[in-house]
Amino acid sequence: MSERKTITVNKEVIDQRIDKFLAEQFSDFSRSYIQKLIDEGNILINEEEVKKSYTLKLNDVVQLNIPEAETIDLKPQNIPLDIIYEDDDILVVNKQSDLVVHPAPGHPDGTLVNALLYHCDNLAGISGVKRPGIVHRLDKDTTGALVAAKTDKAQQSLSQQFKERKTKKIYWALVEGHVKHQKAKIDAAVGRDPKDRKKMAVTSKNSKKAISKFEVIDYYDDYTLVEVELITGRTHQIRVHFDYIGHPVVGDNLYGFNKSNLDVDRQMLHAKELGFYHPRTEQWHEFKAELKADMEELLIKSD
Repeated sequence: MSERKTITVNKEVIDQRIDKFLAEQFSDFSRSYIQKLIDEGNILINEEEVKKSYTLKLNDVVQLNIPEAETIDLKPQNIPLDIIYEDDDILVVNKQSDLVVHPAPGHPDGTLVNALLYHCDNLAGISGVKRPGIVHRLDKDTTGALVAAKTDKAQQSLSQQFKERKTKKIYWALVEGHVKHQKAKIDAAVGRDPKDRKKMAVTSKNSKKAISKFEVIDYYDDYTLVEVELITGRTHQIRVHFDYIGHPVVGDNLYGFNKSNLDVDRQMLHAKELGFYHPRTEQWHEFKAELKADMEELLIKSD
């Protein structure tokens, strides 16, 4: 079934091109995909078809009809999982690096979803979604605690908890330089980088509120190990926030230029703790994920 959305244009975005505006509003969609929807008549302004070059006017009513996603042929794959906890409803794993969470263009298989389908016989059909069991994400090269749902009820409960910010998400990050404040809060809105759509950025334009609280764990010669609590969960939030304050995550080639002399091939970011209410018992649970060997060895070498 297709998805329908309606947006009324306010004064902050008048005179923007419709394709540019919608690409910034919906970060999961590329500008070329938005243009395709316009060409196909799936985007209307005041109930009329427009060209992709149309510029927005105050109180324009933008209607989007987003076609149902093409079915991805999901297949079980025997990919090893580092399981922290499992019962009939949920599975908590310590995700390894170089593992995409769900299939997408460029990553049709070899993902966490494929591994979950192999491990959990009944996972394929829950909620009828294209990303069975997935209720939150970690970047490809971010390691650590991730929960997956094994039933419809668990999927609905966990998804709602993440949406309503009822979960606890603690990360460890090794960042470049010495962070001045022992404890602080970064409150800086994050949105799509207007200069590079592959990246996110701290920006006031078409952005969403983003808050990260951090505390210094230890200092090394040229680096700082910080513990970060995510109050919100924006795409690349920790990576963007620490680049914004001048301390990019070690090994992160996308954000901040890589000044590190350390031998690393990924960003040193790890989801250390994850807390949520169990979907069946409604009891609060917290799970800890041990550091992966590459990050642990790096900290020992840097000490």
